[in-house]
Amino acid sequence: MTYYSGFVLAVPTANRQKYIDHARQSWPMFQRRGALRMVETWGVDVPHGETTDFYRATQAKDDETVLFSWVEWPDRATADAAYAEMMQDPDMAAMGDMPFDGKRMFWGGFEPVVDVS
Repeated sequence: MTYYSGFVLAVPTANRQKYIDHARQSWPMFQRRGALRMVETWGVDVPHGETTDFYRATQAKDDETVLFSWVEWPDRATADAAYAEMMQDPDMAAMGDMPFDGKRMFWGGFEPVVDVS
């Protein structure tokens, strides 16, 4: 069954191109390990909520933009194996510092329950 790794994070708006470059550089590592698709989205219409929202969840600062991203995998086993391998991959270490505060990023794995076109 298809499996999705979802991510929400806040990136300094000034680092937009650095983030895009970082994401593009990471795609081959995901693809080599079986990922089918990677989508990185830059927040352009993200409302502030009364109780909670993407900004609160990521502790986004005024000069940051919220991102919502996902990686599509053929199944959970492929995703789990890929992440375990990637943590040991020297190419991952060679990417250098992330252009955002990874401590405020959150993620999870998801199985689809409705998929319509």
